[in-house]
Amino acid sequence: MNANNMDDLRILLVMPSIRKKRNLYDSLLMKATMWKPITLYQIAALSHGRVKIVDENYENVDYSKYSDHDIAGISALTATAKRAYEIADELRGHGIKVVLGGYHPTALPQEAKEYADSVVIGNAEGVWKNVLHDALLGKLKSFYFSPYIENIPSPSMQPGSIIQGIEATRGCPYRCKFCAISNTPIGGRYIKKPIEQVVKEIERVGKYFIFYDSSLTINTKYTKELFREIAPLNKKFACFGNINTLARDKELLKLASEAGCLAWAVGMESVEQSTLDEVGKANNVRLYREAVRKVKEYGMGIIASIVFGFDGDDEKIFERTYDMLCDIDVDSMGVNILTPFPGTPLFDEMKMEGRILTYNWDKYDLYHVVFMPSKMSPETLLEGTKWIANQFFKYSNIARRLFRGNMSLITRGALMHHLITSRLVYRNVLHRKNEMSWMLKYNTNDNPIIQHT
Repeated sequence: MNANNMDDLRILLVMPSIRKKRNLYDSLLMKATMWKPITLYQIAALSHGRVKIVDENYENVDYSKYSDHDIAGISALTATAKRAYEIADELRGHGIKVVLGGYHPTALPQEAKEYADSVVIGNAEGVWKNVLHDALLGKLKSFYFSPYIENIPSPSMQPGSIIQGIEATRGCPYRCKFCAISNTPIGGRYIKKPIEQVVKEIERVGKYFIFYDSSLTINTKYTKELFREIAPLNKKFACFGNINTLARDKELLKLASEAGCLAWAVGMESVEQSTLDEVGKANNVRLYREAVRKVKEYGMGIIASIVFGFDGDDEKIFERTYDMLCDIDVDSMGVNILTPFPGTPLFDEMKMEGRILTYNWDKYDLYHVVFMPSKMSPETLLEGTKWIANQFFKYSNIARRLFRGNMSLITRGALMHHLITSRLVYRNVLHRKNEMSWMLKYNTNDNPIIQHT
C-alpha cells in the first residue's frame, strides 16, 4: 500500500448475520424476507480504494480471501454484536485493522473497543474519510465521534437485490423511550435529502423498492413534494408512517397512492392509550380505525407493528390486541417482544431496577424475553406472543385478508408475500426451544448472565 495514495487501500465492509448458524431453510427464508442493508453501500460510496462488501446474511466471510485487505469496517446492531466481535477477532488475527460502528458500538463504545482497533460513534458518513486517511498513515484513533451530518450520501449500487432500499430521510425526533433509533446520535436528528437526489436514486433502482426511512410522515410537506416528483416514474414501493397523520391527511394518502405506494407500515405499538402515553409514543388509539379505513380507501395496505411486554401489559393484552386488529381490519402485522436496547432510557431504567435477565446480545432480537415483565411472567410473555402470531397468520385468516377490499392485483400480491413470509418467520423464530428456564436461575440483581456467553 502506498502511504500517499488513498486509492491503494483495500477495504472490506461487513454486515454480520443475525444468525451465524443456519440450515438451508433458514438461509432461504432470510433471503426471501430480509432487506439488504443500505448502510454499507453508503459507506462504499464515500470510500477511496478497492471496496468489497460482504453481507453475511447472503454469503460467508471467507477470511483467507480477504487477508490482504488493509482495513475492515463492521456495522453492528445489538442482536449482531456478538457475531460482529467474532468476525473482528478473526480479521484482526489476519492482520487487518478493524473499525466497528453502528447502533450497538455507538451505545457501548468501550465494550466495542475491546474487539476493534477503532470505534465510530454516531453516523459513520461524518468521519469515514478521516478514518481512511488515518488508516493510510497507520494512525487510526481509538474512537471517532461523528458530528451530526447535514447530508446523506447516495449509496453505491446494490447488486442482486430484487427489492432495493431508498433512504430519503434519516432519523426521528420523537424519542420514545424504547426506541434504539431516536435515542442515539445516529437517528436522533432528522435529516432530509434533496428531493432531486432521491428521485435520481429511485430512477436507477428496479420496479420495486422500500423506503427505509423511520417515518415519511415527520415532514409531510417534504413527503408530498417527493411523491409528486416520483409519480411519473411508475414505480411501486412500501414505506413507514405515523398512524395519526394517516388518519388526518387525505392529500398525503392520495399522493402516496398516485406515486405507487402499495402499503404503509405503522408503529401502533400498543392498543392501550395508557401504555402509549407512558412510553412517550404520540399515538391516539381512537384514530386507529379511521386511519386503517382511509389507507384502504386509497387502495393501499396497512401493516401494524405491535410490541408486547410494556409495564401496563397483563396476560390479557394478547387477546385484546388480536380482537382490535381484527375489528379495525388491518391487513398484516409485525409482532415484537419489548427489548431494552442499550442506549435507550428503557435499558437504563430496567438495568437500574434489576430487571434485565441477560446481557447476551444474541437474545436482543425482538423475539426473546430478556427482562422481567411487570404484570406477567417471562414465559407468559413469550407464549402470548406465539399465540397471537399463530392466530393472526392462520392460513384461513391469510386467505380472508387477501380476498377483500379494493386493492389492485399487485397490492394483493405484495400483501400475500408479507402474510405468508411473516407466518414462516414467526414460526421459525418464536418456536425454538424455550431458553427461559436457564435465564430465571440467575438473580438478576446480583448475578446477571455475562455478556457474550
